[in-house]
Amino acid sequence: MSAIDGLPPLREVITTHGLAAKKSLGQNFLLDLNLTARIARIPGDLSQASVLEVGPGPGGLTRGLLAEGAGHVLAIEKDSRCLPALNEISDAYPGRLEILEGDALEIDPLAHLQAPIHVVANLPYNVGTELLIRWLTPDSWPPYWASLTLMFQQEVAERIVAQPGDKAYGRLAVLAQWRCETRIALRLPPEAFTPPPKVHSAVVHLRPRPAPLFDADPEILSHVVAVAFNQRRKMLRSALKGLGGDVEALLSEASIVPTERAERVSIERFAALARAFAARQAAS
Repeated sequence: MSAIDGLPPLREVITTHGLAAKKSLGQNFLLDLNLTARIARIPGDLSQASVLEVGPGPGGLTRGLLAEGAGHVLAIEKDSRCLPALNEISDAYPGRLEILEGDALEIDPLAHLQAPIHVVANLPYNVGTELLIRWLTPDSWPPYWASLTLMFQQEVAERIVAQPGDKAYGRLAVLAQWRCETRIALRLPPEAFTPPPKVHSAVVHLRPRPAPLFDADPEILSHVVAVAFNQRRKMLRSALKGLGGDVEALLSEASIVPTERAERVSIERFAALARAFAARQAAS
């Protein structure tokens, strides 16, 4: 592994600062700086951009972003043990790295960065999906972020890009693809991390569409899809009973066969179902 900057190798940084990964924080450190630089290149030119990084740990991806020319990086880290290592990176890149100690679920990045913001993160496993849902469901669209480049367990990554009929297709695929272009940009084996997780990982890249693919109220679409996939093995005429009323009539309005299962319904049909449900609610 060749160095991408004049700072010590990450294994040395971890040893120096006693940064054994904590399972309670969902930490798995990516130590190959060539890989972190590859991830940093996925969103494109960041030289004039603001970048949000969640859970930088000892700073492998942080160093990749800065070495690849990111203009300004805000790194939010919950683990205070990592702050000295991150401060060393900040010293090596004066004025380009801001470090915040805290929980990314509780910090508003717009209080620290100007939109548009590129989010690039090796997300802690225990909060990754929750953060993604928040980024996909802001109060207004287009969102404040210009792209999301996020590392997940491979199983979660495949759920984001899955198509109707795929085993992994579900609520996450519908919500993500309704509003974003999505792709898996990179796959990583367990041995790329310290400690090695029990599963493979993958980096997903999402870019927001100017407007959603199909017209629907975001909250109603999210609710309808959640109910549909809550019992994904059942036919929709049964799975959607939680919506109340005449379910088969609702499905007919959306041009969905009542005996279909949620995993085979396209985003377009789910949007039509959300519109039909919204019209029913407005009329009641």
